[in-house]
Amino acid sequence: MSSSNQPQVDLYPRLAYTFGVKDPQPEEDPSVAARLQRLQYEYDTQGMRTTVEGVLVVHEHGHPHVLMLQIANTFFKLPGDSLQPGEDEIEGLKLRLSRKLGPANAEGNVDWEIGELLAVWWRPNFETFMYPYIPAHITKPKEMKKVYLVHLPDRKLLSIPKNMKLLAVPLFELYDNAPRYGPQLSALPHLLSRFRFVFHDEPAR
Repeated sequence: MSSSNQPQVDLYPRLAYTFGVKDPQPEEDPSVAARLQRLQYEYDTQGMRTTVEGVLVVHEHGHPHVLMLQIANTFFKLPGDSLQPGEDEIEGLKLRLSRKLGPANAEGNVDWEIGELLAVWWRPNFETFMYPYIPAHITKPKEMKKVYLVHLPDRKLLSIPKNMKLLAVPLFELYDNAPRYGPQLSALPHLLSRFRFVFHDEPAR
């Protein structure tokens, strides 16, 4: 079967990457209710929030794994955050990846290659639910989240805040597992299925 229409993505083993730690980065909001309250305040003053997140993929035993942050041993999220009004999406995502995963002494963006747009999610109201479309009766959504594929090099130092964990979660664990990971993360196997993954060995040191 021809794969000429499938974009190619090079994946390197998880062990090809070096994982360090840096100072904790407390969550800005202590609860979901507080986060939604802040969203409403920002919407009233700045308009719709734009959020960007990155999907970083490695492989173990020839199977793709997505790197995601775990907070308080329960909550999973992709690296990224909301943008300032008027901020460029790509440069803003690079900056937020550097803040979350770059070396502690790094300044600005740390050589991130932002690739394809995988999904756009919409928050129609000041509620937890987000959808991959704008419901027909909604004219002013409160948040737009864009999820991009990040192309990793064959080796890289990733530094994780002490209050978080960086886990490599296999696609088979995410697939159809919204009860544990939520609808956005459990959709990643579908979103990544259009790519042809090329699995590389760990590069020589």
